[in-house]
Amino acid sequence: MANYTAADIKALREQTGAGMLDVKKALDEADGDRAKAVEILRVKGLKGVTKREGRSASNGLVAARAGDGVGTLVEVNCETDFVAKGEKFIALADQVLAHAVASKAADAESLLASTLADGKTVKELLDDANATIGEKIEVRRVARLEGEKVVSYLHKTSPDLPAQIGVLVALEGGDEQVARDVAMHVAAFSPSVLTREEVPAETVENERRVAEATAREEGKPEAALARIVEGRVGGYFKENVLLEQPFAKEPKKTVAKVLEEAGATATGFARFRVGQ
Repeated sequence: MANYTAADIKALREQTGAGMLDVKKALDEADGDRAKAVEILRVKGLKGVTKREGRSASNGLVAARAGDGVGTLVEVNCETDFVAKGEKFIALADQVLAHAVASKAADAESLLASTLADGKTVKELLDDANATIGEKIEVRRVARLEGEKVVSYLHKTSPDLPAQIGVLVALEGGDEQVARDVAMHVAAFSPSVLTREEVPAETVENERRVAEATAREEGKPEAALARIVEGRVGGYFKENVLLEQPFAKEPKKTVAKVLEEAGATATGFARFRVGQ
C-alpha cells in the first residue's frame, strides 16, 4: 500500500486543484511521493488538454484593478464552481490580472500571447493550470479603460463564490462616491452602451419594426402608431443606455441627471458577468 495519508490527499488537492480520485491514483503511482505525484498529475493533465477543448467553461470569476486613471477587468473561466472558489484558481486569476495590468492588455487575444517573467506565455500558463486542475481554464474577456477617474466594482452573486460581476467606470469630474454609485448601478442594471448614439442603426430600425408590428397586432389606431413606436423605442433606450436608465438609488432621476448634479461626466464603462 502506498505510503500517504488523508492529509497528503487534502494537501495535494489544494496544491493542484485536481479531483480526489486523480490525486489518489497519482499518489499510488508515486508511492506516496507528493512531488512525483504533482508531476504525474501535470503530465496526465497535459495529455487531456486537447480533449477538454470542446468542453464548456461557464464558471469562474471576474477580477479588476483600477487606479491612476486606468482600470483593467478580466474574466477567467473554469468548468465547475468547485474549482472557481478554490485557492489555486483564485491565485491564477490574480496572476493573470496582474500581468494584464502590467502588459496593458486590452483584449484576451493580446493577453494570451503576452509573455510572463519566466518566459511562458499566458496561454501556456493556462495550459499548465488546465493540466494540474483537470478542467478547461480560459481567459474569456479583457477590458482596459482610461479616464480622469476610473473605479472598479466587484459583486458576488453567491457568498460561497468569488465575484461573478465586475465593472469599470470612467468619469470626468465628480468624486469617488458618485463614481462608485454609478459602478454599482451598472452591475445591477447591465446597460449595454453609454449613449444612444452607440446603439447600431440596424438595431434601432429593428426595434422600430418590431414595435410597429406589435402595435398593429394589438389593433392600435393608425393615427397613433408613430407615437406608440417612438415610445417603445424610447423604452428600449431607457433599458439599454446607461445615461438614460433610471438611477438605482434615485429612480426618479436618470443616471445622466445624477452625474450632472454631481458635476461629473461618464466617459466609458465595462461590465462582465461570468458566463454571459
